[in-house]
Amino acid sequence: MDWGHLVAFNVALIAAMLSPGPALLLALRTAITSGRLAGIATGAGLGLMASLWTLAALVGLDIVFALFPWAYLALKTVGALYLIYLAWCMWRDAHKPLTANPTPARRAFRTGFLVNLSNPKSVLFASAVLVVIFPRGLSLGDKLLVWANHFAVELLVYTAFSLLLTTPAARRAYLGAKPWLDRGAAAVMGALGLRLLISK
Repeated sequence: MDWGHLVAFNVALIAAMLSPGPALLLALRTAITSGRLAGIATGAGLGLMASLWTLAALVGLDIVFALFPWAYLALKTVGALYLIYLAWCMWRDAHKPLTANPTPARRAFRTGFLVNLSNPKSVLFASAVLVVIFPRGLSLGDKLLVWANHFAVELLVYTAFSLLLTTPAARRAYLGAKPWLDRGAAAVMGALGLRLLISK
């Protein structure tokens, strides 16, 4: 493995992170509603779990899912229901004003971690990307480097989002359109959960 492989992986990773999905929606909304620290903590939780899915792909968890389809189905179903629950809470609270007590960093981290844990398709995506980009027979050290690199990229991207979205102008813009933005985000997240639930 050389640095060119990591660069190619990072380009694919950032492109995947920027596509609309539950992780991006959660990170953006948390940063705006609960502040910089909560946004960064959410990104850390999202990034840690996403990087662990990549590590799982590197050690062959996709083979386990292929051998035991019920394990994949169980994790996928629980994950889809969790996303739908988050979407329902977001929709329900769309018209409520922001609370005086923002989300604590520990809870924000846990929510981010669980959102990415709820999508076992991440390990299948990671497997496909890893097979295309990296040579076969990576050493344990190389695999740990890919994992650490993945986590670092996710943390940097979500931290940058938090810094950009916690400015007074961004917060004012969000507050002005909160009901519509929250319900739009809830609809997207709920649709993703339903898609995950019914997809084969």
